[in-house]
Amino acid sequence: MTGKIAACIWYDGAAEEAATFYAATFPDSHVGSVHRSPADYPDGAAGQVITVAFTVCGMAFLGLNGGPRFPHSEAVSFQVYADDQAETDRLWHAIVDNGGSESMCGWCKDRWGLSWQITPRALMTAMANPDPAAARRGMEAMMTMRKIDIAAIEAAVRG
Repeated sequence: MTGKIAACIWYDGAAEEAATFYAATFPDSHVGSVHRSPADYPDGAAGQVITVAFTVCGMAFLGLNGGPRFPHSEAVSFQVYADDQAETDRLWHAIVDNGGSESMCGWCKDRWGLSWQITPRALMTAMANPDPAAARRGMEAMMTMRKIDIAAIEAAVRG
């Protein structure tokens, strides 16, 4: 870790597995250092993986195997911007089809309970349309979707 800040994500023993999955799924991602605990701790023993430094889409994270005490919630999510439908589909299915679950408006959860927003840049463009009616139609279309369909968003914006 060379930066001044990293998001720390609490896992129930799966930090290394999650980091490896993210590194294989997202561009500009990799697993860095893996640290084993030098002593027993409340939810683990000496020698077990306690932290994993990793990068997802260029952002630094630290995975902490802290135990079951603090589950993830939708209060924190990771928004990943996709350049086209193929990338949107690939990222969505990587998460959902590997033990995750779908939600609405481009949101999904991975198998560890972390929330992700797979957001095509075209959706952001549609919602920022200078024509308020077009922006509204784009947002209303999004509200009916699980995985974002760029063609449907663009058609809605056009009216």
